[in-house]
Amino acid sequence: MGKAQNKTFIPVNVGVILDLDTWKGRMGRSCINMALADFYASNSHYKTRLVLHTRDSKHDVVEAAVAALYLIKNTEVQAIIGPQNSMQANFVINLGEKAQVPTISFSATSPSLTSLRSEYFFRVAQNDSAQVKALSAVVKAFGWKQVVPIYIDNEYGEGIIPFLIDALQDVDARVPYRSIIAPLATDDAISKELYKLMTMQTRVFIVHMTTDLSSRLFTKAKEIGMMREGYVWIVTSGIANSFSSIEPSVVDSMQGVLGVKTYIPKTKERKNFTIRWKRTFQQENPKITNVDLNVFGLWAYDAASALATAVEKVGGENFVSEQPNASSNLIDLETIGVSKNGPKLLKALLGVRFRGLSGAFSLLNGQIKSSTFQITNVIDDIERVVAFWTPENGLRRELMNSVNKNVYSTSKNNLRLITWPGDVEIVPKGWEIPTNGKKLRIGVPVKGGFGEFVQVPHHGTNTTQVKGYSIDVFDAVMKSLPYAVRYEFIPFAKQDGESAGTYNDLVYQVYQGKFDAVVGDTTIIENRSRYVDFTLPYTESGVSMVVPLRDRRKNAWVFLKPLSLDLWITSACFFVFIGFVVWVLEHRVNENFRGLPSHQVGTSLWYAFSTIVFAQREIVISNCARFVVIIWVFVVLILTQSYTASLTSLLTVQQLQPTITDLKQLIKNGEKVGYQKDSFVLGILKEMNFKDFQLKQYNSTDECHELLSKGSANGGIAAAFDEVPYMKLFLGKYCSKYTMVSSVYKTDGFGFVFPKGSPLVADISRQILNVTEGEKMKEIESAWFRENTTCLDPNTPPSSPSLGVASFWGLFLIAGVASLLALIFSISMFLYKEKQHIFMPSNPNQADSIWRRILHMFRRFDKKDLSSHTFRKKTMSFRDIESSTHGIHANDVSTRIQCSPSPSNIIELTETHSRSLEFHDSGMSFREYSDSKTNVGQTSQLVVPPIPSELIRYQNQDQGLRTSEIEHENT
Repeated sequence: MGKAQNKTFIPVNVGVILDLDTWKGRMGRSCINMALADFYASNSHYKTRLVLHTRDSKHDVVEAAVAALYLIKNTEVQAIIGPQNSMQANFVINLGEKAQVPTISFSATSPSLTSLRSEYFFRVAQNDSAQVKALSAVVKAFGWKQVVPIYIDNEYGEGIIPFLIDALQDVDARVPYRSIIAPLATDDAISKELYKLMTMQTRVFIVHMTTDLSSRLFTKAKEIGMMREGYVWIVTSGIANSFSSIEPSVVDSMQGVLGVKTYIPKTKERKNFTIRWKRTFQQENPKITNVDLNVFGLWAYDAASALATAVEKVGGENFVSEQPNASSNLIDLETIGVSKNGPKLLKALLGVRFRGLSGAFSLLNGQIKSSTFQITNVIDDIERVVAFWTPENGLRRELMNSVNKNVYSTSKNNLRLITWPGDVEIVPKGWEIPTNGKKLRIGVPVKGGFGEFVQVPHHGTNTTQVKGYSIDVFDAVMKSLPYAVRYEFIPFAKQDGESAGTYNDLVYQVYQGKFDAVVGDTTIIENRSRYVDFTLPYTESGVSMVVPLRDRRKNAWVFLKPLSLDLWITSACFFVFIGFVVWVLEHRVNENFRGLPSHQVGTSLWYAFSTIVFAQREIVISNCARFVVIIWVFVVLILTQSYTASLTSLLTVQQLQPTITDLKQLIKNGEKVGYQKDSFVLGILKEMNFKDFQLKQYNSTDECHELLSKGSANGGIAAAFDEVPYMKLFLGKYCSKYTMVSSVYKTDGFGFVFPKGSPLVADISRQILNVTEGEKMKEIESAWFRENTTCLDPNTPPSSPSLGVASFWGLFLIAGVASLLALIFSISMFLYKEKQHIFMPSNPNQADSIWRRILHMFRRFDKKDLSSHTFRKKTMSFRDIESSTHGIHANDVSTRIQCSPSPSNIIELTETHSRSLEFHDSGMSFREYSDSKTNVGQTSQLVVPPIPSELIRYQNQDQGLRTSEIEHENT
């Protein structure tokens, strides 16, 4: 830099503060010098030249502060490169802010420096907070739920911890413990802390400290056996970036370690510079061998180049400081000058853009933006890259192009094969049972009743043997784990053997650390889950109500039960409808459906309803009516058979129904209800507005049965409330007398209790599924719960035997469609035959109104259909008449017919209106015959023989063929 003192160049003083006896300090100074040499060699026409003033901070914060104060006050530097670590940078940054001298650091990475909010602080290095997402992605990929950070006890170590914990919480991982190592900790202190970690369950560690301290840590970890199978060690970028400077003996202790390392693109410029730097550094430091350039050297090179560029932009004039008052006192902060070009240099640094050795260089809010990391794995003496991490794509085996962004992944399938500590490829589960031989202290409840779940018998030897359904399930689950867990059951009881508290008190013992777990009939509810973690439930869930049963056969109206109300109504409506249809189809052709209106209505309804017992005496004549009746009789047959079967079942099979089905009915009537002693159900009942006088507790199934059998009015209870497992146990013993009618509260069933974040929860939950789905669970249930095969399932509510419309709607549909089709066909035929009388006006000279036509149509419909074969069958032939008139022979009749008829004896008939005249008396009748050969509209004459007066008398008495019928015949 002495050559830069030429009068043709403007010198600009710049301070450099580094720990010159460290590898990072020496490498940084070498790279800074080479950066300025390269910069001015390629920009020889620049007017400014940086003059470096290097000071050694000697690993001390005070030395760094004194060096900065001296450089600012006496040397009047315009910028400072350094200091080397975050603790030293804290005070130097404040000095630079006061003097308006930019501080540029290439190795101080602590996030705490950002909180100073100094606009004169520039960090040409990655902020440690940028890597926490990469660390949490690795934890998420392997499903580890607990992580212990091991960090140095200073600003550098503490700065990352808040960001790391937040990132781990985002992937559902907890930090149960923080291991803090003092910067000057002895080997014994490190060993003591590591032994403490061995006694804990967590086996995933994230190490964040200086390279020197981490080397000692890993050496001790291998000595005490913590670099073996089952352990996970992850180092942050501060250690991973300096891996090349770690001693080979330490690297041997780090086998299987994962690291998060800053990714620097491999370029030709970087490769050439690395070769030149090694040669130059070896010449300057011949005693140092096996040197390797890392990212801190690249950042130092880019920092010096950026500062030289910014100084040239500002210009070389007035690069001096204003001194308020001259003073020889070095520590007099009031006499620190203020750089005139500080604001200009600040602005120029923020605007610097170039392609450096570490990648694209730009300062955003005073920091470089570099967020890509490599996930490395230490194998032998090298770091093998197993994945890349970016904020856009997460973990990937290869860096992805920009077109493939927006797909974030934390899958372990995106990582290459990893060799873990112990030289194994099996992924560690991340936790183990402590190696100090301590058994898990399992708390169990002590209770007087429902011993099928948990029994704690007491013996004279003061030993306890815990057993029960819950205990057997827990033992089966623990045996199915892929590893051994030692545990012992400890009753939650007082010295006299009585329970020491409620279930809530027992659960709280786990939260306080007095128990490692709780096994028993412990219900999973929300307020308990605030303090502990539960496994998956191993029983059914919910709180239900049990009430006594009564026999439904003892009911005077039981005969109505086989059919539901809607089916009764539907059936009645169809009976009426079928009666109407049959009347319409039979009214004109069947004498049984004629007569007075009341007689016709009664006959129709009688006919329809008599089909229930198939006792209809009227005979239907028309084919349409027969078609309808056939289908309807089939429907009635199905209905009656179904009714008979259902009624038989009601009267012969025991039909039990609950005495109470509505919870509100209990509250409204003030009925007394029961709950199990020390159960959380008491709080639920009070929330439902049950009064204290309505609540009674029981302690066993027998006591519950006794209270229910008495009833609420006799000092007992009307219903019992408890959890489903207890109620199933109760009903297994008294199923013929009680039933479970409703679920009044939702819970998740019984589960095992563990402390918050316990790694056992996930494994035990998986094994609970394995046990409950297998044959082992059936064996345990059959051993503890007596199954009564004569009882129905208590979970099945009493079902109604009533048959509904849904079971017969198809039959009703068929009957209805058939009836409508028959009606349509019959009415259409009627309208077709009577069209001349219905649609032609009665008075050709005057049009009839619509109402008159409708009335006329109904009158025509009300008359007999004399053309029907029914009425034709009743008429007499001429041979019958001859025999009835005593001596009138066929020859005489023939002769008389051939004789000239008198006008009074001639009846004109038209072929289209030939009818039968009936004379109802002694079977005598007279029929008109029309000539079949006579054309329509032609009139044929027939000579009628003299009719005896006796026939005439009977004819006048006949009500069926009076004036209206004669008029009908004449028309």
